[in-house]
Amino acid sequence: MTLRNLISWIHPSAKDWAIDARLLRWLTFLWLLVGLAVLFSASYPSADAEFGDGLYYFKRQLIWITLGMIAFNFFVRSPLRYILKIAHWIMLMLLGLILIILIPGVGTTVNGATRWLSLGPVPLQPSELIKPFLILQSACIFGQWQQISVRVRLFWLGMFALVLLGILLQPNLSTTALCGMTLWLIALAAGLPFSYLGGTALGGVLLATISISIKEYQRRRVMSFLNPWADPMNDGYQLIQSLLAVGSGGTWGSGFGLSQQKLFYLPIQYTDFIFAVFAEEFGFVGSTLLLLLIVAYATLATIVALKTRHPVHRLVAIGAMIVIVGQSLLNIGVATGVLPTTGLPFPFFSYGGSSMIANLCSAGLLIRVARESSEAQVVSLQARRQSPPQRRRRQRTQLQRMRD
Repeated sequence: MTLRNLISWIHPSAKDWAIDARLLRWLTFLWLLVGLAVLFSASYPSADAEFGDGLYYFKRQLIWITLGMIAFNFFVRSPLRYILKIAHWIMLMLLGLILIILIPGVGTTVNGATRWLSLGPVPLQPSELIKPFLILQSACIFGQWQQISVRVRLFWLGMFALVLLGILLQPNLSTTALCGMTLWLIALAAGLPFSYLGGTALGGVLLATISISIKEYQRRRVMSFLNPWADPMNDGYQLIQSLLAVGSGGTWGSGFGLSQQKLFYLPIQYTDFIFAVFAEEFGFVGSTLLLLLIVAYATLATIVALKTRHPVHRLVAIGAMIVIVGQSLLNIGVATGVLPTTGLPFPFFSYGGSSMIANLCSAGLLIRVARESSEAQVVSLQARRQSPPQRRRRQRTQLQRMRD
């Protein structure tokens, strides 16, 4: 696997992939390109005011996308059996980084939360990077639940709990909830006993309730979500400005680049509330088309999961879909006032390097499952005219490409 193959957008062998793998790949790129355009519009005023360069965030996002594409192509081109062999080591390494961040003076604190680890000028967020490997390892454990020993089960359940606890202590309740729901839904899809799932769900709700009770800012977020106009200049300010942006879009939107709320009214408009800028500029029609893209992505991912016969691969596809699609719907729910305000970014839209890399890794895993799960072969008209030995050689070549 050469460096050129890792950074290229176009694979010569892609024409031999199954149709669902190709569609997922192009939908990912379409989603990514639309997100880049929206980020350019949403971040320009803030970047120009803060750094004197309106393209500051846009250019850095391009760098993160380049790094993310390397990871994306690695997952797309690597057999899942090899990826699963190293997934647990990478997950444990990232868990170590999450715990190291909790040491006073080590992590970087922004807005009261210590979620980042600065490696020189590069900030990394291990709680984002761990998501694809949490999918892989949980799929491996829950997909082979009956084959593994009780000791191994308890060990990995403890590791999953430690991941959630470490993220919660940053504090980062929204990412903890997303990772917890992902683990729970993967276990549900694997067919674990409902007694285990019910107890785990009850424990998760209890843990979230305790966190909200202890953390005053989380409690204020919930209260402001219920009635943001009770404190329109403080706790309810973000949500009110987001609702104004969404409502101002009307049917067709104000036009690309013409959002008014992004002009220092809507806070963090290029990360958590970037959908509000999109809705204002593209209106109800644009928002509907975006939702249709997400629905199409979820539908294809579900088809891929249903087609594969390998239980672990099926759970990997389900987990990747939950992280990408579920996080998108949660972000939209926050921007439209359906859910309490959280810090979850919009996949492929929001500014952020760790989030971009993690989402491209998850998309790469989903496409890899689609490649390996398809039993159909793409046969060209030229291949039909070939003799049986030539067709067999071509089929062997196609099979080798899929393995590579």
